[in-house]
Amino acid sequence: MSERLLVIDGNSILNRAFYGTSAHSLTAADGTPTNAVLGFLNILLKELDEVKPQHLCVAWDLKAPTFRHLKFDGYKAQRKGMPTELAVQLPIIKEVLDAMRVTRLEVEGFEADDIIGAVTRLAERDGHEAVILTGDKDSFQLVTGMTSVRLPKTSQGKTELEIYDEAAVRARYGVEPRQMIDVKGLMGDASDNIPGVAGVGEKTALDLIQKYQTLEGVYEHIDEVTKPALNAKLQGGKDMAFLSRELATILREVPGIVDLEGYNVEPYDRPRLYEIFMKLGFKSLINRLKLSAGGDTFSNPSLSPWDAPDLGASAGTPKAAKPKPVAVSEIRDIAQLKDVCAQIISAGNVSIYASIFRDVTGSRLDALGLASEGAQGLVAWQIDCNELMFPEHSVFETINEIMIDPAIKKFGFDIKQFAVWLQDFGTELQGLAGDVLVAAYVINPSLGNRGIEEIAEAFSGQIAANIGRTEAEKAAVIADTIANLHEKILGNKQEMLYFDVELPLVGVLASMEHEGFTVDREGLVEYGRVLAERIAQLEIAIYEHAGHEFNINSPKQMGVVLFDELMLPVIKKTKTGYSTDADVLEQLESEHEIVALILEYRQLAKLKSTYADGLLAAINPTDGRIHSIFNQTSTSTGRLSSTEPNLQNIPVRHELGREIRKIFVAGAQGRVLVDADYSQIELRVLAHIAQDSTMIHAFNNDEDIHTTTATQIFNVHASEVTPLMRNRAKTVNFSIVYGISDFALSKDLSITRSEAKAYIEGYLEHYIGVRNYMKASVADAKQRGFIETLFHRRRYIPELAASNFNVRSFGERVAMNAPIQGSAADIMKIAMVKVYDELKIKGMKAKLILQVHDEILVEAPREEAELVAEIIDRCMESAADLSIPLRAEAKWGYSWYETK
Repeated sequence: MSERLLVIDGNSILNRAFYGTSAHSLTAADGTPTNAVLGFLNILLKELDEVKPQHLCVAWDLKAPTFRHLKFDGYKAQRKGMPTELAVQLPIIKEVLDAMRVTRLEVEGFEADDIIGAVTRLAERDGHEAVILTGDKDSFQLVTGMTSVRLPKTSQGKTELEIYDEAAVRARYGVEPRQMIDVKGLMGDASDNIPGVAGVGEKTALDLIQKYQTLEGVYEHIDEVTKPALNAKLQGGKDMAFLSRELATILREVPGIVDLEGYNVEPYDRPRLYEIFMKLGFKSLINRLKLSAGGDTFSNPSLSPWDAPDLGASAGTPKAAKPKPVAVSEIRDIAQLKDVCAQIISAGNVSIYASIFRDVTGSRLDALGLASEGAQGLVAWQIDCNELMFPEHSVFETINEIMIDPAIKKFGFDIKQFAVWLQDFGTELQGLAGDVLVAAYVINPSLGNRGIEEIAEAFSGQIAANIGRTEAEKAAVIADTIANLHEKILGNKQEMLYFDVELPLVGVLASMEHEGFTVDREGLVEYGRVLAERIAQLEIAIYEHAGHEFNINSPKQMGVVLFDELMLPVIKKTKTGYSTDADVLEQLESEHEIVALILEYRQLAKLKSTYADGLLAAINPTDGRIHSIFNQTSTSTGRLSSTEPNLQNIPVRHELGREIRKIFVAGAQGRVLVDADYSQIELRVLAHIAQDSTMIHAFNNDEDIHTTTATQIFNVHASEVTPLMRNRAKTVNFSIVYGISDFALSKDLSITRSEAKAYIEGYLEHYIGVRNYMKASVADAKQRGFIETLFHRRRYIPELAASNFNVRSFGERVAMNAPIQGSAADIMKIAMVKVYDELKIKGMKAKLILQVHDEILVEAPREEAELVAEIIDRCMESAADLSIPLRAEAKWGYSWYETK
């Protein structure tokens, strides 16, 4: 008799449960977040009731690298760590599964997908039906006549599913399930950082596999691919295509997964489950399952032990409108696109989802999805730009009228990329009224790195798996989601932060990325040469002290030289041998001359690889500029970050590191760089938030705040404060801002922990307002589960509910310093928008090109420098109305180094 196996992708379903409900504040009595556990159970219990399997298991990923990481260094390299409020729930759901006697499968070196592949192979071998429960479409390749995939969605307290068998996969993609790995080989997978063939999207990949069946078939018939651009992409990306297919292929054999023995569905440990559910506060679940401390059995034998209440309802999921029906049309020529533009103009709104390819040479539009809500309802259009008959410049020329019209409301998802593309053509996006990613980030910063599928599922009632694969379908999702996000923002009183700061900032950052920063290429090459010479000298000196040559970059060989041969004292050991990290070497610096040489070698080697070589590769060959990407939604504090390359991390401590600023120059003869820093902005924000009278008096009277602090903690007159006292007071000031513990402060100042503790206590004894603020902020955060900045930016702090003392202490420090850092970040963003707007209103040629922490950098004609400096100072100082004045001072020079 055929039986049925249900295998669950644990990480995928837990993530889907976490992001599928906005009830992130749902906690147990001790403050532990529980929304993901509830969501997971909701899905699990419903599935068990519907599928009624005889065999059951849950597959989990482990942190250890897999064979895929070994084959390709970039595999999943872009993945960010699990949010803390989700991570703390992972051991809880595993504990619940153990109490339910559900088999958990984890194999080091293999992913959950591979375990699922191995288990379903065994089920098919034994003649059993296999059902895969996952939120990941990668499992479609496993679908056969005996194996199907169920994709769940939780919304409004209900779990809905899409079921994929062979026919469903063929209907959706036009290929057989097993051919999905060939499709992945061509198109790659951004979520796993599998590259595929650069410039080949899903539509093209599906067309090729439908025609040629396999990756091998595509390359055997490469001469039949007559489009020159596509042919060149395929030929240039052949090796990566086959590697990508290998990375995307799910294994069907995994060590230890040899049969289905032990996977049977069994009665759960009822007393243990009762105990766990009581601790978590799942009283409705206890009642529904008739659990008790004594472990009573069911009085009704017909009642399934997997029956459960509707957990989504108790999780507090807000009501969301059902997805609107949408008609999607594929636009194939300019005449059709002009008709689309006429409809958008008539409707007065357009949602935009663009697929942009970007490298050092600039941006390229591969495909564009547009959607608009008009008299005929929601309609969407797909424009693919890979065809020679429909080049991107023709698309730009046709849609430009819409994009520059401020009366037409624009909505998008991470629309900055599209705005940069427009700027590259000389147009500035006007009328931006909403961005799904930015809005989600404002609501909860942990959503700032999520895809449109996860955000839409949480806020619009869409099923992530149904959101669609085309840009047009995603544009329709934007239109269907944005109103719910805006409603949430208004409810949180975040409208000023979102509509007046973050949305306008999208255009500011797009302009900065388009403008870029000119680099003196010859100066950079010379800088690299100087570093190389010094590195070579250091190598010789290090070898002389060691008595032989060795690989200085190998921690293992370094450990042998330092600790076995030179007999230096061992500070710390790791699992693989001696630790030679920077902290260890700094402690050993006085023990032997070689240590200082090694430290300098490491510093200069990093300068050369990261900056001399790395920046050289990042220069656009056309304009000689570096066009860094400014990430608006990547930090928990609201600060911007910079990547490709990171211009916010230019070193300042090492003299040769500071020299790197000399190669960043004004763009042309007669132009200069105008640079302004906020003066002690975070301390000023602290003074205002804490309403500390001592600090407010110091700032309002232009006293040196570090000298003032020194008089407080050392109990001396200002005239008696020495440079050492002031320097230590400065460190204490910023330690308070960043929530540094006495242990960390002792290391920073090279003093004992008791001395550091005395400094902090002396500080808080005199800054009464700061002390009171710290206590109040922690208490408030524990009550609400989050902190807010002056402008209502939120940061959730689940660590406050942790049972671990160190984790809880970290949460308390976050509660104290996040409002300060976040408010300072908000003020900087406000200043950027004000500077950008005023330069544009005055019709000036000056352009904002860089923002680094508390610093703004503008490139301007020399004749505009004085006025630009005045504008920057005024905009920065008026960005917020605090109890004390904000201070900024602009300076200019030909290079970034000169401005300092």
